[in-house]
Amino acid sequence: MFLPISMEDVQSRGWDAVDFVYVNGDAYVDHPSFGAAIITRVLEAEGFRVAFLAQPDWHSVNDFKRFGRPRLGFLVSSGNIDSMVAHYTAAKKHRSDDAYTPGGKSGARPDRAVIVYCNRIREAYGDIPIIIGGLEASLRRFAHYDYWDDKIRRSILFDSQADLLTYGMGENATVQIARRLASGEPVSSIRDVRGSCYACDVTETPLEGAECPSFENVCASKKEYAVSCRIQQDEQDAVRGKLIKQRHGKKMLVQNPPMPPLTTEELDRVYALPYMRTYHPSYDRIGKVPAIEEVRFSITHNRGCFGACNFCSIAFHQGRFISCRSKESILAEVKLLTELPDFKGYINDIGGPTANFRRTSCDKQLKAGLCKGKKCLAPKACPALIADHSAYVDLLRAVRSLPKVKKVFIRSGIRYDYMLKDKDDTFFRELVKYHVSGQLKVAPEHCSAMVLDKMGKPHIEAYIEFSKKYFELSGQANKEQYLVPYLMSSHPGSTLNDAVELALFLKKRHIRPEQVQDFYPTPGTISTCMFYTGLDPYTMQPVYVAKSPEEKAMQRALLQYYRPQNAPLVEKALKSCGRFDLIGTEEKCLVRPSKPAFKGPQKPRSNNRGGKGTYGKGKKR
Repeated sequence: MFLPISMEDVQSRGWDAVDFVYVNGDAYVDHPSFGAAIITRVLEAEGFRVAFLAQPDWHSVNDFKRFGRPRLGFLVSSGNIDSMVAHYTAAKKHRSDDAYTPGGKSGARPDRAVIVYCNRIREAYGDIPIIIGGLEASLRRFAHYDYWDDKIRRSILFDSQADLLTYGMGENATVQIARRLASGEPVSSIRDVRGSCYACDVTETPLEGAECPSFENVCASKKEYAVSCRIQQDEQDAVRGKLIKQRHGKKMLVQNPPMPPLTTEELDRVYALPYMRTYHPSYDRIGKVPAIEEVRFSITHNRGCFGACNFCSIAFHQGRFISCRSKESILAEVKLLTELPDFKGYINDIGGPTANFRRTSCDKQLKAGLCKGKKCLAPKACPALIADHSAYVDLLRAVRSLPKVKKVFIRSGIRYDYMLKDKDDTFFRELVKYHVSGQLKVAPEHCSAMVLDKMGKPHIEAYIEFSKKYFELSGQANKEQYLVPYLMSSHPGSTLNDAVELALFLKKRHIRPEQVQDFYPTPGTISTCMFYTGLDPYTMQPVYVAKSPEEKAMQRALLQYYRPQNAPLVEKALKSCGRFDLIGTEEKCLVRPSKPAFKGPQKPRSNNRGGKGTYGKGKKR
């Protein structure tokens, strides 16, 4: 049974009121791949009466009064992704669709949805408790650079007028807050829940912890912003992370240390809750919710990512510590999927942030936490790294052996550099033989060592080694399979010359990417800090940043140099770099020279760039 979405639903359950109204920027999809579904089901399992308000009309307070005044408060999220990312491309152009809305139509949620929803709730109910969470709130919990405004914004806790903010994976934090509200404790006194943030007068600031440069200081100094970013990233650890403070005028934002990740037993309970595993039937008349299609027959087996790429928000949201569900829990979910009427025998994914992480990167972090300011895999793997796929192999074999399961694919990101560190290549062989649907997507992102260092990625030699072995094992398995590399243009540190280097790398290896991602400065990442400040927050050294639309377009075009429509941009980029040797008809060249405009009969003249051709009397070169 779905949670109530109307007062009629509430009354049909015999309730006189609800404890919480969960307000969400996405359509109502009751599936464990959607954070809103998890939080509401967890609260329901704790005995709370929860109503679901999906994509309310924010132009007035009427929708926010649909269930009357909830007994304990409102929980607010923008949905599975930041509302600004949902609305705009990296070029700041409006998207024409929204995968989290019925019918895939855009416009069902406002820009900065968390702020807008909370302000409407305040208008409707005054001082009722409001707790914000989800990705948008989590990544905007401190003063942050906002790409769309091109300026520093305050913590979202202030602009939303919410009472509390839960960051990261919020099950335990939300339950603790809910229990204390239910016991009669005022929301203003709930200031010690791990994984939460609150605001207080400066005079009430806790003495312990680390303090970031203030909102005013990070607005005035990019160096101070970089310092702030590093402090926030470094303390994002449940074992050794400190309380963090950041002043905003006469108020202090206080972030309590991170909530410990869920244990295997806790994760198993979360994923065993009675999800309906689809979108609410009220959407049938206006169109399905596209986002469910990719995950309907997929399994999440882990959380966290010690890969921690600088452009990815997962490390700042979920953390770097790996927590996993038990094999028994996953097999139970697969069996449930096989009983669904539209199951065709295919499990689309058994993954997570990184599919092939099923243990911590080393054992010492269990007591000491993950290393501050260091990465487990980049630029080279840490000597303490333990690369072991045996538990993942065992899990995949168990799922493959289940009745009604024809094929199990792995479509989440795979860290190929981690695979190469495993001395036992059993997983590599079984991946190639059983779990690739014709092509495997991996993310080298670039080939320039300087750029990859700024991305927090391994150097390109790891990808070359992986691809060689991938095709070798595919051949041994008598399978014609392909690699699809994800590539990124204009990441901080990437110059036009670096883009040319990547284009030459792609040409040499006969790679023609169909899609290229332009770097998108989303809140809460180290790369976004570099984009805004032009500084690496870990070295405080200058970082080159491509910001003009023209240069970004040229970098992107170079990665797809072979497309005729990109030729003018590619030629312009090569001329800007002084790489005239790559403009021509020789095999090494990236683009043919553009044809000169016809100006009528002219006298023959020599080609000053060393070629043998001449122009004259309308002849084409």
